Amino acid sequence: MNPRIPVAVLLVAASLVGCTHSSNQSLNLPLTATYRNQGQAGTTTLTGVDKQTNFDFYISGVPSGTILPPRIYTFVNKGSCQQPGTVAYAMNDKVNVQSAAGAKGWSFYRSAPIAIADMISRKYSIVVRSAPEDGNFDLFCGDVVKTTQ
Repeated sequence: MNPRIPVAVLLVAASLVGCTHSSNQSLNLPLTATYRNQGQAGTTTLTGVDKQTNFDFYISGVPSGTILPPRIYTFVNKGSCQQPGTVAYAMNDKVNVQSAAGAKGWSFYRSAPIAIADMISRKYSIVVRSAPEDGNFDLFCGDVVKTTQ
């Protein structure tokens, strides 16, 4: 086998990966379970696309007694989890979730019409709430803050 062919393939693949780099900003945000959902874990990944922020959520569970599959409501609130303000963006055009592939829990996707940079530069929090028929309880909350790496 000609040793130059694998090297050439490697160089082409590396250049393609470099070309697919996105300038979109993203942020991994841990979500803290409220006392109504103790013992559960949640995260969301925020990705900025133009003047919109996309959210990819994963939650490990919901309180017992919740109708399954759960209907989950999500909000971007002004303020922090400790000092919540008013709802800035309700992301509830869809409230359905999917069973997380290969994991116990639920995943869902939402978006809000605000640039991720604007969310980071001001005080906002992300709230995950149960459906009205399940008590309309806050299940998770996370403060949007710029992380240093």
